[in-house]
Order: sequence, then structure tokens, then C-alpha cells
Amino acid sequence: MANGSSFKKVTATSLIVSLGIIYGDIGTSPLYVLRAIIGERTIDLNLVYGGVSCIFWTLVFQTTIKYIWLTLKADNDGEGGIFSLYALVRRYGKKLVIPTILGATTLLADGIITPPITVASAIEGLGMVKGLENTIVAGDSFTIGIVIIILSLLFFFQRFGTQAIGKSFGPVMVIWFTMLFVIGMSQICQYPDVIKALSPHYAYNLLVHYPKGFWLLGAVFLATTGAEALYSDLGHCGRKNIRITWVFVKVCLMANYIGQSAWIMNQGKPLLSGRNPFFEMMPHWFLIPGIIIATAAAIIASQALISGSFTLIHEAMNLNFWPRVTVRQPTETKGQIYIPSVNIILWIGCILMILYFRSSAHMEAAYGFSITLAMMMTTVLLSYFLLYKLKWNKYLVYALLLLFATVEISFFIANVVKIKERWMFLFFELFIFMTMYVWFYARKINNRFIKFIDLGKFVNQIKELCEDDSIPKFSTHLIYLTKANNRHEIEEKIIKSIFAKKPKRADVYWFVHINRIEKPYTLTYDVSELVDDKVIKVNINVGFRIQPRTELYFKKIVQDLVVNKELNLHIRSDGSTKYNNEPDFKFVVIEKFLSVENEFTLREGLLLNSYFFLKRLGQSDEKAFGLDKSDVMIEHVPLIYQPAANIQLTRCKK
Repeated sequence: MANGSSFKKVTATSLIVSLGIIYGDIGTSPLYVLRAIIGERTIDLNLVYGGVSCIFWTLVFQTTIKYIWLTLKADNDGEGGIFSLYALVRRYGKKLVIPTILGATTLLADGIITPPITVASAIEGLGMVKGLENTIVAGDSFTIGIVIIILSLLFFFQRFGTQAIGKSFGPVMVIWFTMLFVIGMSQICQYPDVIKALSPHYAYNLLVHYPKGFWLLGAVFLATTGAEALYSDLGHCGRKNIRITWVFVKVCLMANYIGQSAWIMNQGKPLLSGRNPFFEMMPHWFLIPGIIIATAAAIIASQALISGSFTLIHEAMNLNFWPRVTVRQPTETKGQIYIPSVNIILWIGCILMILYFRSSAHMEAAYGFSITLAMMMTTVLLSYFLLYKLKWNKYLVYALLLLFATVEISFFIANVVKIKERWMFLFFELFIFMTMYVWFYARKINNRFIKFIDLGKFVNQIKELCEDDSIPKFSTHLIYLTKANNRHEIEEKIIKSIFAKKPKRADVYWFVHINRIEKPYTLTYDVSELVDDKVIKVNINVGFRIQPRTELYFKKIVQDLVVNKELNLHIRSDGSTKYNNEPDFKFVVIEKFLSVENEFTLREGLLLNSYFFLKRLGQSDEKAFGLDKSDVMIEHVPLIYQPAANIQLTRCKK
């Protein structure tokens, strides 16, 4: 996928690509939303018209006003998503970490239930085809098997990237939305009176007067579950493309919802009895093509969620919310990544979902709770953005906050009842939340014990060590990774590493700082020579969406310095440069471990022990920073957080 800069101009191609990337989830909602609202209830005008009215006004307030108009303003150098929003506002409130973690957790949870519910909804439509009525039955083993095969193939092909098939996503979604519009309009033309369902008083009657009508908001909410994707994919499509395509998408969606309500009101039976209005209103001759198109749209929706999950975890790693794990780039397309561990977790989660719920109708009862939380957390962060970044009038911001809080808290309350249907899902969400919480706060504790000292005080000692031939040379170029932002500072543990035990003599000492910045795709550097050709500090500024490849960056910087005659590559005194003129680089990575000397409070003990456990499960530092093992030496130093006090030792008398 391209980044946001590729789509600053609005063209026919950019609009079609936008349709293929971002509307899969919200675009496939007609497969199940109205069916979920009607359920096993007796069909009447208040229920059907009220449901369509609620869907329409939900799309107006939640999707159009909140996301299309407001949230898309919060672009971070063209990028969107909850971590991009957090990066913009984190300086304005320390407690914004919790809403960010909650929002990211629930968005990832959505990646487990969206693929099975959309694919199952499409496949179950085959049960309406003549001759397949007894073969394709919602919830039976054969149908579940087909869904599992499709999902498994989808996850398997992630490792190869989606560049090739991704080109077809846009045209397929154009066909899908056109189909939604045409089929919906075919019913509206027969029963034009149904248009009045858009009146807000039908929504009011459903929520206030219809028996238990308020709780139907849990089903209504399914119509807007893909709204977060509109913001998350801002960088892939650009704000203008999203806003223009949304007009087309919303018209097609509402035409289909209204068409479904027209069919329901005129089909002549008091109950749906498990029938899906989406497929029922299709002409019989079009069923198989319609199901094929629906299945393709469901796969595209699933792909969007999977790709979004990869991006989310990658950003979480770079903003220190997630342990470092292996990240691969399957194609040359910028921004397209593949994370094997996340792929496996999502695949297992999706398979367990379909095995547990068995049919899309059962999944509807569990779907939506996570996304209500994600939307509420986005509202919190967005209010900070409007107040402190855009500097809007605080009373206007409070009014908008009140509006969205009222809508979203209503949806949340209506979705709370779904917890009993999805209790097993909470373990997955708790795992994600605790991983992010532990990693973020334990690193904060860990960083408190980093002691920075003035590098200038040790320059003379380093020069003496360079020239002391009595000490064996450790390396020609010795490179330390440092967290020090200031050009004159360095960690105390690095100085100890150079001089303690066996001093490390080198011709050039490099101190490289990887500076993670808020802009997503920045890659720049600056160099400070503290001693000519002896002690050099390098800052590499890396955007939070870029995978760090420190060794490649470093060697390119050295090459540039040599070409610009700012650095002389040293001839090794042992004569080995006669046979190999490649510079001799050695990277030193200093890793901490939890010392047995520590005494902790309960919270700190749990945080730090969990942190070091996750660290062992994750990617090693040399891999995370993009270093080759042959050029790396790992040093282990103890972290003494709270040393044991008042140790009383008594010597035994002989």
C-alpha cells in the first residue's frame, strides 16, 4: 500500500483504491445488520422502520460527523489511527496512555471476530440456492468447514503480501457497492413509501416506546463498526479521497438497508424465521453471482482488518507499547508489513470464533462490544486534539464531547449485555491490554534507572585507551547504542563497559542513538564529532511506522562521511587491511536482567517480572535494531531497582 503522499490528488484511480482499502468492514454490514435487529421478533412497522432510522442516524452522527468530518482532521503527517492520534496529543496528558491502550486492545479484538462473521454470512447465503438447501445450513459442520478453509487460506497467503491481489480490491468493491444500490433500489421502486423510514421519529419510537427497544442499539451499532478503519487507513488513501468516496458508499448502504426494510414489510410472513433479507430480495437468477461477490467483499473486509492489525502492532512496538517481535516486509510496497506472530494469533482466534459460535447469527450477539470501547477512547483523545492542537473553543469541544458521549455510552450500555455471549473473548482482550500496560509502564520504571553522564569528562581517557598498544585491540570501529538525546551525554553503563574489567580498545568509538519521532515516515540523521576521527555521536531520527535497520543506516552514514572527507577509515595495525579493506565494525548491545538483590512492592514486582518475561519471549535486541549477529556482542548488566536493605550477617565463633 502507498502512504498518504501518494493520494494527495483526487483521481479516478485513487478513489477506486480507497474503496478497496477502507470500506470492507462497514461495507459488508448489510449482510447481517437488519437481520440482527429483527431477529425472532414479530415484524411490524415500528420495529422495521425504527431499525432503519436508527441505522441512518448512527451513520450520520458516528461515521459522517465524528469520523469523516472531525477525526480525519487529526492526521499525523498524513497518517491516522489511534497511535497516530496518541502521538499528536500525548504531551498534553500523561493519563492518555490508558485510553490509547484500551482503544488499541479493542481494535485488535475486532480483528478476530470480523473475518468469521463476514465470511460466514456470505457462505450461508448459498443455502438459498436451489439444490443446496440441505447442504449449506448455518451452523452445520460442512458450512463451518468451508468458512475455516477460506479463513485459513487468507491467513496463509499473508506471508506473500497482498500487492498483486490488492489491485483487484477497488474494482471488486465498486461492483459490491453498485450491487447494494441496484438491489436496494429495485425494492424501493416497488414500495417508495419506505423512504419515510429515515425520519428520526421512527428511531425515537423504537428506542422509547417499542418493548425493550433500547437494547436493539446493540444490533444497530453493527452498521458502523468499520468507522475506525476510515481513520486508521488515512495514510493509505488521503482525507479527500475518503470524504468523496464516503458519499457514494453511504448512498449505496442506505439504499440497501431501505430496500431490505421494503422487502421485510411486504414479504407476507410475521417472522423472518432465520431468513436473511439481504439474499432474499435478490432475484433468484442472481443468487450465485451475488453470493460470489458477497464472499469476495467479505474476504476484502477480512484482509483490511488483518493488515490493520499488523500496522497497529508495528506502531505499538515503535511507541514502546508492545514487545519487539519479528516484522517482515513481503513486498516493496511502502507500509505493507507482515508480522508472523500476530498472524498466528489472529488465525487461531478466528478459527476458535467460528467453532464456538458456529453461525453468523450467533456471532452477531457477541459483536460490537469491543468497537464501542474503541470509539469511546478515540473520542477522549480527539477532544484533546481539538482543544490543544486545533485550539477550538472549549465550549464547542465540550458540546461535541457531550453529543458523542451520549451516543457512544448508549451503544456501550446496549452492548454490555453481549458480555455473557462473549466471556471467552475477554481473556484475549485482557491478554492484549496487560501486555501493552506491562510493557509501557515497566519500561518507564526501567528508564528511571538509566544514569546519564557527561561524555566530555572521559574524552581524554578514551584517547589514551585508543593509543595504548599494551591493550589488545577489541575492534577498529566500536559502536554502542545509546538512549541519550543530548550530544554530550552517554549512559554510565557504556563508560563502564569501555573501561571496566577488560578495557575495549578501538580506533573509533561511535555512540548511535535511534530517536523514535512522532512523524511516521521520517528517516534523517545528524553527526557530532566530539574528537576528530575518535569519538563520534550519531542521532538517527526514525519515524514510528518505519522498521529500524540500524546496521544498514550506520554503514550508509559512514560511507557518506568518507565520501564527504569528514572521516578517515583507519588502517588496521595488524596488517589485515592488506587482504581485506572492509572496515572492522563491532556493535555492543547492553541488556539488563533483574538482579536477585531487588526487593519490590507488589505492583512493581509484577510489572518488572512480567516485563522481563515478555522480553525473553520477544525478539532479541540485535534483531529488533537490525544488527547482524556476526557484528554484535551482547553484555548483560543487572537492574537493581530496590536493593535489599538492612542485611544482618553474624560471624560464627569457632
